[in-house]
Amino acid sequence: MSLESLAAFVEALDRAGELVRVTQPVSVELELCEIADRAMKQPGGGPALLFEHPVLRDGSRSAYPVGINLFGSMRRMAMALEVTDLDAIGARITQLLEMKVPEGFVAKLSLLPRLLELSKFPPRRHDGRAPCHEVVWRGDEVDLDRLPLLKCWPEDGGAYITFPMVITRDPVRGIRNVGMYRVMQTGKATLAMHWQRHKVGAAHWRAMAERGERMPVCIALGGDPPSMYSASAPLPPTVDEFLFAGFLRRDHVRLAKALTCDLEVPAEADFVLEGYIDPAEPLVTEGPFGDHTGFYSLADLYPQVHVTAVTMRRQPVFPATIVGRPPMEDYYLGHATERIFLPLLRLTVPEIVDYHMPAEGIFHNLVFVSIDKQYPGQAQKVMNALWGQGLMSLAKVLVVVDKWVNVRDAQEAWWVALNHLDPERDTRFTMGPVDVLDHASRTFTYGSKMGLDGTRKLPEEGFTRDWPRVIAMDDETRKRVDAKWASLGLPWR
Repeated sequence: MSLESLAAFVEALDRAGELVRVTQPVSVELELCEIADRAMKQPGGGPALLFEHPVLRDGSRSAYPVGINLFGSMRRMAMALEVTDLDAIGARITQLLEMKVPEGFVAKLSLLPRLLELSKFPPRRHDGRAPCHEVVWRGDEVDLDRLPLLKCWPEDGGAYITFPMVITRDPVRGIRNVGMYRVMQTGKATLAMHWQRHKVGAAHWRAMAERGERMPVCIALGGDPPSMYSASAPLPPTVDEFLFAGFLRRDHVRLAKALTCDLEVPAEADFVLEGYIDPAEPLVTEGPFGDHTGFYSLADLYPQVHVTAVTMRRQPVFPATIVGRPPMEDYYLGHATERIFLPLLRLTVPEIVDYHMPAEGIFHNLVFVSIDKQYPGQAQKVMNALWGQGLMSLAKVLVVVDKWVNVRDAQEAWWVALNHLDPERDTRFTMGPVDVLDHASRTFTYGSKMGLDGTRKLPEEGFTRDWPRVIAMDDETRKRVDAKWASLGLPWR
């Protein structure tokens, strides 16, 4: 049975010993962030936290508990997506991609269950009153100060929504997008929407602005964990995130019509903020913000959202996360993306064996890639291919190594790559788009990238000497030592 709601996920974490309930009052102004940051820096990501009595900025206690670091470990990320191993989802995708029609009628029938898996998970309209509409604030009732929005770091420009599903629609094609963008409170019923220029939501906004039309926006918080994760997934603009969430959870995501705008929202969401952006209005200042780079991103101008309604469950959980100096909770969300999307990356770059984005690289700064190298120049071919793949185009440093290297072990990957490099011969530079948050780029969102070829070099690549073998003990000696290990009295194995 799929986890239908955030409350169900919190209870599952509690039963599994993954959750700490904080019963003491804690301020949403910096204090909650400091506690969460200390938890996230613990080995393996620390525990999930449920703050049962967050204290609002006016000193009153919030009616809504705050859940944070809920996805912040390998185990909890797998629990959220209801698998024992995140690679299992990639394996499902691989099976679908490799599907070949066999000979014979009976063999063809055996494909039907897998074919049906592609089509049986579209989102469905919820019948009756949705849980997300159990409590409704409209008009003058809307007061975002009553929600436990966090001010995370001392120099932040305001209080933030940090774990949203921002729902918009392409005005031309009618395709829905669900993105995860930070949202800063600017008033009791107004917000500043920080969607970077590379994001689909920003493209929808530009299209609406060109038409001179108000843009409906819904910001959903909570709901089923796969939907929450899917908002962060780098899907193509034509793929509905709620369809992808249905595939992940093997069940339909149920949607409800928003009350004050023409969009659909997750019926099981804990909170929904409905509203609009008026392209005739000037942009508003958003930021600074303590970002996932570990540095503050600077204040800039972004569109203002007018909140027309706030709807919620009767007993909601307010989901939040914080970003800052890695590792943080977002590393585990990113790791899930890394595992799930590997089969899709192999569709266009089939020689890729594995890849990994270590926490210190904050996703776009460093990517290790192992390949099955068969011919000279293949590492450079892979670099160019990856820089042409969606958000992988923002990768600042790519390190390519041979297939036997465990790229999920950054120490091993660097050890091999640095041994195999001749810096002048094996370094490639190129120009292109860079992440909006890259404060070191020569201009905003544009700069250089570097590719390092850490593979074994071939004679055609100008290497004519013998290539050395990796040091390893012979199997016979290892077996003899294994047999006598228990009698040695040593504390390791």
